[in-house]
Amino acid sequence: MMTKIERRIKIKTRIRGKISGTAETPRMTVFRSNKQIYVQIIDDLAGKTLVSASSKSLADGDNKAAAAQVGEIIAKKAQEAGITTVVFDRNGYLYHGRVKELAEAARKGGLKF
Repeated sequence: MMTKIERRIKIKTRIRGKISGTAETPRMTVFRSNKQIYVQIIDDLAGKTLVSASSKSLADGDNKAAAAQVGEIIAKKAQEAGITTVVFDRNGYLYHGRVKELAEAARKGGLKF
């Protein structure tokens, strides 16, 4: 029987085999812990993180609301860096809850994926 973490890692490796980020369309990846949510925009060819944001700098509050704020922040930072389109990497997490809120807020902020 697989644990939750093993299942997520299996899904993650399958997803990463299919997508990667380039300089024109970098990869936007999400990491979700029990308390925080982190997002990075990565150029895989150069191996560099272009932009990042997390909920650590925000005041305590609802997890979904914090995820939405992080989505808005990452969209704003990406546009300042000249990034308009990204490839979304949910990192093995289900597209539900905090991950979905973050993605929708980033789309609303102007990122295309």
